[in-house]
Amino acid sequence: MNTSQESLLTEVILTHPRQTIGKIQLDWMPQPGNYLELEGKTYAVLERHHHYQYKVGGYYLSKISLYVQKASKPSERSLIDGRWVVGDSNCRFNARSEILRCAVNPAGPCEGCKFFEAIELNI
Repeated sequence: MNTSQESLLTEVILTHPRQTIGKIQLDWMPQPGNYLELEGKTYAVLERHHHYQYKVGGYYLSKISLYVQKASKPSERSLIDGRWVVGDSNCRFNARSEILRCAVNPAGPCEGCKFFEAIELNI
């Protein structure tokens, strides 16, 4: 069996309660912090594990496991150094994370948040 990188078998595992919720073919490599839609539900990718198989000539990537949690796609995102983070990255309290918005208002929204403090830029 020759598994191409364009369509690799991916097992999607819910972290709590731990259970497999599907095995799908993906044509992209989800990173932690990305969102995945499966059977009409949205999940945040927490971890990605690669599984290799030895064949004559070396090891080959045979399967990927994604550990996910139920989530809703954030409406507020900011681009920092080429990656999307949740919330307004101009706030001092923003976690600069693909999964967690901030410590003081993790559920959001950022717009109108009473804890918002703009980052001071030293120019």
